[in-house]
Amino acid sequence: MSLESRHIEALRKKARRGFNGYPIATVCYYGPDDTSASKVSVGIVLGSDEEPATLETWFNHQRDVRYDHQIHEQVLGFVRLHDAKSVVIAPKILGCPHESPADYPVGESCPQCPFWADRDRWEGVIDRDP
Repeated sequence: MSLESRHIEALRKKARRGFNGYPIATVCYYGPDDTSASKVSVGIVLGSDEEPATLETWFNHQRDVRYDHQIHEQVLGFVRLHDAKSVVIAPKILGCPHESPADYPVGESCPQCPFWADRDRWEGVIDRDP
């Protein structure tokens, strides 16, 4: 393992251990399409059926954040700071990095990320239902 990849690998190792109790750190990646992530968000969930108590987000618009060792060093530090017992990492990019209503009106598609318009972000297919 290279020195640069140690933080990414440490995070993945914590995720491979499975559920070890709360708090849980949830790691989700977002990007303009399903091939490159420009944003990673980490939420700290304190208990079952709870919303994240703390949420932190990092961006990199030049390089895929999934492979950015500096960002993962910060992500791992955030996970450790909140003493997360479990880590869950989304297996793929979950959608657009922009947020409504801050970046576009609620109920509309993001004008900057047409790839995600009408797309089911969990299945990755265009949702044809009205």
